Amino acid sequence: MIVEVINTGTELLLGDILNTNFQYLSQKLNENGFDVLYQTTVGDNEQRLLDVLNIALERADIVITTGGLGPTRGDITADTVAKCLHLPLELHQPSLDKIKDYFGKKDIAMPANNINQAMIPKGAHILKNDVGTAPGMVVKTKNGKLVILLPGPPNEMKHVTTLQMLPYLEKHCKQQAIIHSKVLHLRGMGESTVATKLDDIIINQTNPTIAIYARQGEIIIRITAKSPTLDIAQNLIAEMEKQVRERLNKFIFGVDDETLAKALGRELTRGNYTISFAESCTGGLATSMLTDIPGSSNYLLGSVVSYSNMAKSKLINVKQETLDEYGAVSQQVACQMAEGVRNLFGTTIGVGITGIAGPGGGSDSKPLGLIYISVANEKGTVWEKNNFNGSRSDNKLRSVMAAFSLAIDKLNELK
Repeated sequence: MIVEVINTGTELLLGDILNTNFQYLSQKLNENGFDVLYQTTVGDNEQRLLDVLNIALERADIVITTGGLGPTRGDITADTVAKCLHLPLELHQPSLDKIKDYFGKKDIAMPANNINQAMIPKGAHILKNDVGTAPGMVVKTKNGKLVILLPGPPNEMKHVTTLQMLPYLEKHCKQQAIIHSKVLHLRGMGESTVATKLDDIIINQTNPTIAIYARQGEIIIRITAKSPTLDIAQNLIAEMEKQVRERLNKFIFGVDDETLAKALGRELTRGNYTISFAESCTGGLATSMLTDIPGSSNYLLGSVVSYSNMAKSKLINVKQETLDEYGAVSQQVACQMAEGVRNLFGTTIGVGITGIAGPGGGSDSKPLGLIYISVANEKGTVWEKNNFNGSRSDNKLRSVMAAFSLAIDKLNELK
């Protein structure tokens, strides 16, 4: 069945809020065999929302809206859907009672405008919302299509989707197939190189399909299969994955939700190794990302944010003459940072990161995005030069990803 998702809210069009609702909905719907073919974002304007609803109902079997179910004048979704389908709004007393109870438990008098949240298109099926005040709803059109209204706050939307909407769809719109994906994460290769190595597979693909894309320092290969059952889909994916791994296995560091930080942590744990960081331009981001991994205290012994030259020289023993001769952004300083932090904490490996994240501070000889990364272990010190061209935050993140990758390579020397 074809699905269109309509995201409502002027704040989305202004860029004030990142639309994570669609990503979540699309993933869940595709997993359950529903083809999400269209996405529309529209502001809090009745006529434009009416136009969007009419277009969606012409081309989709299920139209799902997010947002616009609150108590304010800008929350117009339920009223507009009712007008689109020529249905009156009516008070749903159980929903009103639930809203009153919600405020009562907080010992707050319910504002009068919250009554609007209990006004639903006549005949709508209620999708209970146990984490907020706005109920979700399912409205059937005269020709059997469905319009589903979901609350906008992500925690409420996810709650209603998982516990209410998906079970409803499974009962009333049983699909003949499911869509399942497996994601492979690669490091150390560019997107075009990966595409070249898999070109003949991609040309001849039918089911499953392969998608390749770059994401902040890594390459993603998504293998997707559509089949009557999950077991069949997984078998189809396994056959395709085998072909991919025959060509690229040494570059694959994880699957599905695995991250490069997790991969580094796994390698450190496997060898009972330890690590420390000296971070300049990344400002502690590498350390933060690694400490997001449970159990990282077993292998991360310490870090130094050596943002200034003074910190580099006094805390991790970067030589002043090296700073004077080559500058803080140089391979020589990166190497001494890695060696110095390794000696300071007595770790198996030390990592040094220095560079120019931007948007200022660059020059002809040292442009914005120039990053030097070094990793030191008992067998010696290696370094690499990177030239990134993103925003400040993007350059910092890509620097960390490159550092994690180089650290894994250096750990492999010790096996």
